[in-house]
Amino acid sequence: MREGGLIVGQVLHILSRAVTPGVSTAELDRIAEAEIRHRGAKPAFLNYRGYPATLCSSVNSEVVHGIPRKDKVLREGDIISLDLGCVLRGYYADAAITVPVGNISERSRDLVEVARASLARAVEQMWPGKRIGDISNAVQKFVEDRGYSVVREFVGHGIGRALHEAPAVPNYGKAGSGMRLSVGMVLAVEPMVTMRKPEVRVLADGWTAVTVDGSWAAHFEHTIAITEGGPQILTAYSGEDPGPASGQRSS
Repeated sequence: MREGGLIVGQVLHILSRAVTPGVSTAELDRIAEAEIRHRGAKPAFLNYRGYPATLCSSVNSEVVHGIPRKDKVLREGDIISLDLGCVLRGYYADAAITVPVGNISERSRDLVEVARASLARAVEQMWPGKRIGDISNAVQKFVEDRGYSVVREFVGHGIGRALHEAPAVPNYGKAGSGMRLSVGMVLAVEPMVTMRKPEVRVLADGWTAVTVDGSWAAHFEHTIAITEGGPQILTAYSGEDPGPASGQRSS
């Protein structure tokens, strides 16, 4: 899973550099699939429950699961969530980042930074003996104390031999509640933060979730293992390209 996580982190880094005004989300999806396959892994999202792409690309008021399109062209001042997963030798990794498109407003920049920092607060809680509610409460408190909201309809999840496994990891909840964390658990934690109200709705395409009030949203995610020494972020990217996995390339 660490090997797959490095691939996800590397490809997200490549995508973040490709985000510029004028690029289409379909082009970002093309890059994502090519880079995952080049590294010997397979896209986790493509055809998953009928999803038609490798990448989830959610722009501005789109919270999650935005479908890449040729006619969806990024503009200066937008923000875009890039959510990506891969499967390598039967194990999954999943992560997301939100990226500015050119120069963005201070309000948008603050939203992105709060969402990013809320994930860091979640990771701090991921020690053996802590509980799911400790993760959830850390995100909720950090976000709401800064005047933003957390989405409740979509949550984080266990991950391993399947993309989505138990337990669910909400971004809201009571500290000290829920399943106890133990060594060997791997969770995909993914705060989804909105500028105003938390309610979302799904568009007619059956996938794209947007805020009901039209406010913008940011989304960050890591795949994280619980170890005796504390949390290990498996999808962290440190600047080194992991290259093709074990010398293999998939078709």
